[in-house]
Amino acid sequence: MSTFAVITTSAVADGTRGALTRWMLEPAPGVYVGTLTNRVREYLWEAVCESIDDQEGWAALICNADNEQGYNIHTHGPGTNGRTITDLDGLSLVSWTLTPETSPNQEVTKQ
Repeated sequence: MSTFAVITTSAVADGTRGALTRWMLEPAPGVYVGTLTNRVREYLWEAVCESIDDQEGWAALICNADNEQGYNIHTHGPGTNGRTITDLDGLSLVSWTLTPETSPNQEVTKQ
């Protein structure tokens, strides 16, 4: 059965981009959308992850799932700016660590 999938990437090899564009459309740089079978989706995700490991980039896969949200999120690579997917009773949430630039307790001053 085919399902909708979105893959976003940074720093992937040209060969991997070619594999992605054989199966998916690229409406913006590094954003791929398409309807894929589970087998093709897994093949592409493995290829993207291998390419990310070589290039030190990041990638995210969002695809249909039989859960409350209707989709799953998978991420790979160190370049995700500290974002991680957190499961909270079956609900996928994006969490990240606060830095001095994003701290809610920091006073903003105008220069």
